[in-house]
Amino acid sequence: MYKNNEENKRTEKFKRNSSLENLLGEINNELWCAEEKLLNNNGSAEYPLIFVVGSHRSGSTLFMQWLASLGTISYPTNLMSRFYKAPIIASKIQLILTDERYNYRNELREFNSTIDFSSENGKTKGVLAPNEFWYFWRRFLAFKDLDYMSTDELFEKVDIDTFKSELAGITDVFQKPFALKAMILNYNIDFLDKVFKKAIFIYTKRDPFANIESALKAREKQLGSVDEWYSFKIPEYEKLKKLNSYEQVSGQIYYINKAVERGLKNVAEYKKMTVNYEEFCVNPKKFHAELREKLKIQGCEIDNEYKGETNFIVTRKSVSDENVVNAYNKFYKMGD
Repeated sequence: MYKNNEENKRTEKFKRNSSLENLLGEINNELWCAEEKLLNNNGSAEYPLIFVVGSHRSGSTLFMQWLASLGTISYPTNLMSRFYKAPIIASKIQLILTDERYNYRNELREFNSTIDFSSENGKTKGVLAPNEFWYFWRRFLAFKDLDYMSTDELFEKVDIDTFKSELAGITDVFQKPFALKAMILNYNIDFLDKVFKKAIFIYTKRDPFANIESALKAREKQLGSVDEWYSFKIPEYEKLKKLNSYEQVSGQIYYINKAVERGLKNVAEYKKMTVNYEEFCVNPKKFHAELREKLKIQGCEIDNEYKGETNFIVTRKSVSDENVVNAYNKFYKMGD
């Protein structure tokens, strides 16, 4: 599921638990036999899928936590992520353990948890907190050196029927739209747009200076050095690796945003929206109204009354690091 050389670079706090990985591998292989019987051959989802795209450190985790807190949108939880080969079964298990409709005399009340809007490099805490769900995605994406394949290759190599059926099965269990991070396919939005008729693409953006600085901090925290590559290896990886760390990160974010914007150009207006992190923090209610309208166009109505947070604290309001500014200028002002 992951490359050993990258795992070895992680700081102790972020290293994976090998015993857990092995046990999960066994359980998921065993569950797949039952999961396969639940797949819907036509793979048509009654409820829309919500794909969150954009650069790492752009506010996507906060946005997912916010969606989770609303109660009207389903999403991959930390519990579900452990059953990455059996997400439909995982959805049913989650309902039994955590849904109030199935609560019997508070036997399993400790499984319930609230969304506290905290995270560390995209990692959340709590049974029902949003999970990035990358193990699920990587089941279908046979990437090699780079985390990328062309759209033509995806249509040739991805088990699209199973991919669609599993996501449709999840929405069928929860009877709600299902939102998940899809940054692993930032460069293939056209693929997702063609595969899923009912979908909304949420493009999370952030002030580029703040985005660059945040991504540098994430490198240092998770890998122990700003010089180590963090997040997906995009098509421009080999070119960027020759630059200094500040320029690497600036270019990484620049190219990702460019790819997302290019991919969204051909997506219908009712299937896409842009969420600027700073604007979202000031007025999340505004984005709820926009999302509600786009879901309605696709035949899905959620609660009109907004019951979410009134605002969030904007982090990294001012960035003055000369290295960040120079790196920004290399790509954003002068182009690549």
